[in-house]
Amino acid sequence: MKVLVTGVTGYIGGRLVPRLLDAGHTVRVLARDPGRLQTRPWADRVEMIGGAVEDSETVAEAVKGMDSAYYLVQAMCSGPDPSHPDRIAAERFSEAAVGIPQVICVSGLLPDPSGKEIPTHLWSQAEVGEILAARLPTTEFRIGPLIGSGSAFFEMLKGVTERPTAAFGPRWIRNHLQPIALRDLLAYLVAALGRDDALGVVELGSRPQSYRQMMRVYARLRGIRRAVIPLPLSAPALSAAWVGLVTPLPNCLCVRLVQGMGAPIKGQTQRSRELFPEISPIPFREALELALSRTDAQEVKTRWSDALGRRESHRLGGQEGLLREVRTCLVEAPQEDVFSALSSLGGEGGWLVWNWAWRLRGLLDKLAGGPGLRRGRRDPSELLPGESVDFWRVEEIDSPHLLRLRAEMKMPGKGWLQWETRKEGKQTRLVQSALFEPHGVFGWGYWYGSYPFHAFIFDGMVEAIAEMALKPRGETGKEPNLP
Repeated sequence: MKVLVTGVTGYIGGRLVPRLLDAGHTVRVLARDPGRLQTRPWADRVEMIGGAVEDSETVAEAVKGMDSAYYLVQAMCSGPDPSHPDRIAAERFSEAAVGIPQVICVSGLLPDPSGKEIPTHLWSQAEVGEILAARLPTTEFRIGPLIGSGSAFFEMLKGVTERPTAAFGPRWIRNHLQPIALRDLLAYLVAALGRDDALGVVELGSRPQSYRQMMRVYARLRGIRRAVIPLPLSAPALSAAWVGLVTPLPNCLCVRLVQGMGAPIKGQTQRSRELFPEISPIPFREALELALSRTDAQEVKTRWSDALGRRESHRLGGQEGLLREVRTCLVEAPQEDVFSALSSLGGEGGWLVWNWAWRLRGLLDKLAGGPGLRRGRRDPSELLPGESVDFWRVEEIDSPHLLRLRAEMKMPGKGWLQWETRKEGKQTRLVQSALFEPHGVFGWGYWYGSYPFHAFIFDGMVEAIAEMALKPRGETGKEPNLP
């Protein structure tokens, strides 16, 4: 079949495309920034169209000749009314895509409406399905917690369970949820292609588990001793703040996850078993084992944070008044080795020098509502355009010539950290630039107040990258060479 995939730079979309290609389908992708896809292993096997789902003309062009379209777009952290951008995007897409034979989307399971008030973001997801179904033949898969390497729920479970304070939790940890493995969701998405009629709402999931049970299973698999005791408190706001502090997830996403567990959520999965008898969802424990094995083997293809970079706040261009700190170093190593060294910065390996200062900056950023350092990186050595590295995001990468990271930490201005490599005979010139666009007097104060620290950190960093590039391949060389 000829298939259009939207949301391809997100967590699910990035995993779905290779599945579709392996199944023999012809794939066209609609991406706001196709440049983010150029280094994907499957990039040369798909047709790329640049544009947003809110752009009616682009969508109309993208759906031409397509047999089916996947609508996998969702505003993750969009302010106090998450339904607003999702609703607008779905309405414009559905108006422009009229005539396409099939649309497939993913939303969240809803709690019993007779219980507590349903969280806004869950209503928002369901509303997207309703908007699409009003004009287009739509199959809407509703799911609970998604268990896969790099998924937001997996990162939350991992971060919370591995903290000693996880021995206690609010009373909502006793609520039952219906998890589903990422591999099963992808199987349903592929199997739904080519159905003659719209299936409407189809609820998916394995056997229900309480969050408390999930923590215990994770602890056993990791050899951690945990006696998880629910406290007679709910405190969703406090819970979300604590989850944001001990996990890589931003506070806005933690609020959604915690709210989504405020009441038991169980799907009616009988219909999915009747429609797709060939798919048997694996149990939670097996799904968790798969996610852990992929994580340990460093085979995480996409992460939850990929989707958060879909709406770029700024890019480096020809800004006037840009402040710069430039450092250079001549390295007795090939250009490829120098680029490999600087491409491995961040994550568990740290930033080579003054790691305690980087950790302190990350903690302060977390407390201010920023991403902090816990977000880490998807892979210890490979970087893809648009993915996160601690509190940075890869804005541009051109191996082995250029790497530019865009700052996403909280600060009064816009910042970048950039490296360029150039061949000079048998040596390599490494050029490291810290760039900052200050906002007002606080921005100028922030820059010049940080300058004494930069003198130590950035001087040491360019030297450490050069030293790391001289080491044989396979040696990490991550030990800091300064206090």
